[in-house]
Amino acid sequence: MAKKMLKVRQTGSPIRRPQDQRATLVGLGLNKIGRERELEDTPAVRGMIRKVSHLVEVVED
Repeated sequence: MAKKMLKVRQTGSPIRRPQDQRATLVGLGLNKIGRERELEDTPAVRGMIRKVSHLVEVVED
């Protein structure tokens, strides 16, 4: 069975954001607006996306 994947795109800038939000973006593999990553759908990744939900969007295929 194939693992469920999420495609995440960064839409906001980490400038003037708390350090933990910047670190969360780096943990997701994002650091520039427009970057996209395909990540495994796990509770940890969902939590990271929720923490920076104002800076990212989940892209539907």
